[in-house]
Amino acid sequence: MERGKMAEAESLETAAEHERILREIESTDTACIGPTLRSVYDGEEHGRFMEKLETRIRNHDREIEKMCNFHYQGFVDSITELLKVRGEAQKLKNQVTDTNRKLQHEGKELVIAMEELKQCRLQQRNISATVDKLMLCLPVLEMYSKLRDQMKTKRHYPALKTLEHLEHTYLPQVSHYRFCKVMVDNIPKLREEIKDVSMSDLKDFLESIRKHSDKIGETAMKQGNDPYVAEDLVCPREEAQQQRNLDNIILQQPRIGSKRKPKKDAYTIFDTEIGSTSPKSEQDSGILDVEDEEDDEEVPGAQDLVDFSPVYRCLHIYSVLGARETFENYYRKQRRKQARLVLQPPSNMHETLDGYRKYFNQIVGFFVVEDHILHTTQGLVNRAYIDELWEMALSKTIAALRTHSSYCSDPNLVLDLKNLIVLFADTLQVYGFPVNQLFDMLLEIRDQYSETLLKKWSGIFRNILDSDNYSPIPVTSEEIYKKVVGQFPFQDTELEKQPFPKKFPFSEFVPKVYNQIKEFIYACLKFSEDLHLSSTEVDDMIRKSTNLLLTRTLSSSLQNVIKRKNIGLTELVQIIINTTHLEKSCKYLEEFITNITNVLPETVHTTKLYGTTTFKDARHAAEEEIYTNLNQKIDQFLQLADYDWMTGDLGNKASDYLVDLIAFLRNTFAVFTHLPGKVAQTACMSACKHLATSLMQLLLEAEVRQLTLGALQQFNLDVRECEQFARSGPVPGFQEDTLQLAFIDLRQMLVMMMLSLER
Repeated sequence: MERGKMAEAESLETAAEHERILREIESTDTACIGPTLRSVYDGEEHGRFMEKLETRIRNHDREIEKMCNFHYQGFVDSITELLKVRGEAQKLKNQVTDTNRKLQHEGKELVIAMEELKQCRLQQRNISATVDKLMLCLPVLEMYSKLRDQMKTKRHYPALKTLEHLEHTYLPQVSHYRFCKVMVDNIPKLREEIKDVSMSDLKDFLESIRKHSDKIGETAMKQGNDPYVAEDLVCPREEAQQQRNLDNIILQQPRIGSKRKPKKDAYTIFDTEIGSTSPKSEQDSGILDVEDEEDDEEVPGAQDLVDFSPVYRCLHIYSVLGARETFENYYRKQRRKQARLVLQPPSNMHETLDGYRKYFNQIVGFFVVEDHILHTTQGLVNRAYIDELWEMALSKTIAALRTHSSYCSDPNLVLDLKNLIVLFADTLQVYGFPVNQLFDMLLEIRDQYSETLLKKWSGIFRNILDSDNYSPIPVTSEEIYKKVVGQFPFQDTELEKQPFPKKFPFSEFVPKVYNQIKEFIYACLKFSEDLHLSSTEVDDMIRKSTNLLLTRTLSSSLQNVIKRKNIGLTELVQIIINTTHLEKSCKYLEEFITNITNVLPETVHTTKLYGTTTFKDARHAAEEEIYTNLNQKIDQFLQLADYDWMTGDLGNKASDYLVDLIAFLRNTFAVFTHLPGKVAQTACMSACKHLATSLMQLLLEAEVRQLTLGALQQFNLDVRECEQFARSGPVPGFQEDTLQLAFIDLRQMLVMMMLSLER
């Protein structure tokens, strides 16, 4: 029973499942029916399912058949109507075809016109697009053309600005075009070309400035020590306005006009940015305003020789391109090389003043340019760089001057050189360069100048002494007397009272030597001018140089004259008289120096003149020379002595040679009247002693072995002649028998010999 129930239950369940599957088959898309059918075959009741499926199909067929039977009449009617419609449709088709043929025929021209209009619209659209593209490209092409024009006309800095605008503003808008890519590729090349061209201009500038340094220096030194005029020497005339506008770093000094600005306002910073690259701004970039041109006419300078715009352009081009340091190093290196060339003096510089002048002009011109660059740029050169160059220049200049000035033998050239060095130093001092070492070196040159003066005056004194007649100056009129007194400080009341003609006691070389000493003092004073020395230093310099003149130069000249072989006693006597008067004039030379320097002789450390010693030494040398000459003359007369020591004749007069000798001595001592008494007395005593000694030697010679009374008698007469000369007082001032004492020994020996023979 239970089995029957279970089987019945399973049959009902299978029937329900089959019913569900049939519903899915009826409602599901045929593409998805596969899984449904598989579920049938997965079970074991597919036979029963097939039966139900067949049953379901037959049911549907009966329903279709019922449906068709129900709608058949309507279908027949529809077919009948459709057949009618087909005939009408054919008629309509024929009408449409005919209408279309007519429309095609009638619209053929319109189609052609429409096709043409379509082509025109296409062309118009293309043209419009082309115009739009050209409007974008045209500014690029214009800027590029402008760039080429600027480079062609060497306006490199505006060209660089144009290149920047082209690269950053215009080219990005049309970067997809091929020609723009070509331009972009050319931009680095153009920058390098601008750099190369600007560097070439800089090299030309450096070459030009090397050639014109002496002209700039000459103009600066001619303008004197006016810093504002000197500053204007190197202000560029060309492109001045353009340089004012270069990236806020160009400093341009104002032109010198009727009213001068203070030094601190001499340079002005112009803050105007560089303008657009419009034709107007470029055209005006190198034009000075009217006021500038008028000022140029007032103060002409070396700006006509130098155009600094290449430096400014190259500096700012390299700055914009990020290579400023490279430019600064190159500029400084080249200028250092030029400085070494400028500081190398020519080998024959010492021969003429022009050689020194050109040397100084080049140095001044070099540093004027560097000072201008220092104040018109920011950082191209700095003070440390300038100071380094100046230290090198100062040492080399001083060394060159020491070397070349040592060859100078002309004091006028040395003096002119000193004045040139002072002008050189003062000019550079205006620009702030320390020049103390130059003035210290001038003190060294002063010593050399003194030496050249001494050599020159040695020749002057030699000519004066050689050309002098060593005779008292004759005076025939009051005019001549005043002229001589005006040349030499001489006062003699007795001589003034004497009638004309009369004579000064000294010869012409006295006023000449005195005046030449004064000229020497004037020459020394000329060198001390503009050396910034105190009056005491000038006074000390003059006195020391004058002492050298007196003690070395004049003393040597006098000694040479005194020691000459052909010097006569008359000349020696006149030299003694002359030196006596020159010795007295030393106090007037002291006063002369005091009046020049305004330094009183009583001032501490004031050097005294050594003229007194010089003239005393010369006088003593002349006195000694007189004594020597007198003795030599006496020896010459004694050489004429021809005694016959064996003669038996008794003489009755003195020997002729001795008579002549005594006459010579009388005439000689008569000339000694103007000599100081002691000098004449010493000369006379020396002559008498030498004569007595020489006569005694004649008796005592080894050749005299025998003497006769007659020979002694003749010798006795000669000795008496000498004693008579001594008693006659040839020179005043001796006491009664003082001069005779010179012959006392000779007399005693002669008496003894005569007594011996008489026995």
